[in-house]
Amino acid sequence: MRSADVAQLTLRLALAIVIWPHGAQKVLGLFGGGGIGATVTGMNAGAGVPVALVYVVIAVEFLAPIALVLGVLTRLAALGLAIDMAVAAILVHAKNGFFMNFAGNQRGEGIEFFILAVGIGLALAIGGPGRFALSPKT
Repeated sequence: MRSADVAQLTLRLALAIVIWPHGAQKVLGLFGGGGIGATVTGMNAGAGVPVALVYVVIAVEFLAPIALVLGVLTRLAALGLAIDMAVAAILVHAKNGFFMNFAGNQRGEGIEFFILAVGIGLALAIGGPGRFALSPKT
């Protein structure tokens, strides 16, 4: 067992655990989410995201974390999440500054979480899943 394989597994699980609940909000309406219909309406009418791209975001945030846990299509799933998080940071969260809104003192969340998610996604896209994966070479 190489430490790099353990590191890749750790990165895969961390990113999946943090992102999947957001996908579950969008798809299943769990964790206070509105489900697919509300997500499409909110992102399209509210933020002007084209409907087709809203469905891509929904699919990426729900399916990519599952792929990461299993270690299948890791590079593609991680790259998709990195792009998704970078776009969210730029289009939605950059106006709120750097810091998350733990104290409730600002209008929304800053970009610090998104920097971490993009970094982890890019590390996995470059390094792959490691040996502890269903398809370790993808």
